[in-house]
Amino acid sequence: MIMAKGFQDTDSLCRQIVKEAREGVFKPVYLLMGDEPYYVDMVCDAILEHCLDESEKDFNQTVCYGADVTADAVITAARRYPMFAERQLVVLKEAQMMKGVEELALYCQNPLESTVLVIAMHGASADKRKSLYKTVSKIGVVVDSPTLKDYEMSRWISMFYQTKGLQIAPDAAALLAEYAGTDLGKIAIETTKMLKNLPEGTTQITASDIEKNVGISRQFSIFELTKELSFKNSAKALRIAAYIGSAAKFAMPMAVSALYTHYYRILKYGALLMSNPKPATDQKAKVLGVNPYFFSEYDTAVRNYPVKKAMAAIALLKEYDYKGKGGEVGEATAAQLMVELTAKLLNL
Repeated sequence: MIMAKGFQDTDSLCRQIVKEAREGVFKPVYLLMGDEPYYVDMVCDAILEHCLDESEKDFNQTVCYGADVTADAVITAARRYPMFAERQLVVLKEAQMMKGVEELALYCQNPLESTVLVIAMHGASADKRKSLYKTVSKIGVVVDSPTLKDYEMSRWISMFYQTKGLQIAPDAAALLAEYAGTDLGKIAIETTKMLKNLPEGTTQITASDIEKNVGISRQFSIFELTKELSFKNSAKALRIAAYIGSAAKFAMPMAVSALYTHYYRILKYGALLMSNPKPATDQKAKVLGVNPYFFSEYDTAVRNYPVKKAMAAIALLKEYDYKGKGGEVGEATAAQLMVELTAKLLNL
């Protein structure tokens, strides 16, 4: 069973594996891999928790690390029979660190029914052209968890909150996405901390909840800056840019990346309107990749930055990406560069 593409499919597959683990249903081999560790850890932790009773773990659970073992040692452990239990569990963590990891394919071709083998890779993947991946795909489960794109984060956050019986406002999801980037584990941790501080029974999460409990100011964020740029509110945009640029953890390339995503959406939306002045809601959603809550903002933004201006904005961002990485900036500080870029975007 191989995970289909797309984070919704990843999430659905992993939640199904967790559900089966709680019910005592296991496949003989799990290959967990990908650049995003959140789902790898979710599945691995669920199997560790539910595969064996506490009384069975001393004799029937083996957890080892790729840098410390050989393929022969893992295969030997996997070929043992359980003691006083229905099954045994062998977990290989950091499998990408093990030399000869492909040799595990030999065991996977004929695994014991009484062994559950978990091969977990962090920040790495098995070669899909080789035997290990192909064999596990046939007899077990492969979870391939790539890093999400920036534009996917708000949708992932909304989906994640729904699995917890919560509804998160679109602007709150966007704010949390800005804070955490594409780090799903960070979002999960911050959510757990926040829920402990909210009144019991809370089901609606607002941007104010994120501000108060996660420690990010909506008033002075890239998320708010893109909004003010969309509406060409010069005074507010420049004030936010100065504040952001002066922050201790400010990084010009990250700010430029967020602005690029925004203007690229405007450019795509402008191109769509040139061919179809009245696109359907699903067409808008597909092109913009944002919650319909933000459509009105982009309707204004595309008027303020028609296609030629959006292209000019992207050219500016490429220039300031270069400057933000140390190219020909002279004596200018990061804060000055950020304000300068913002002023130029407003004047397009």
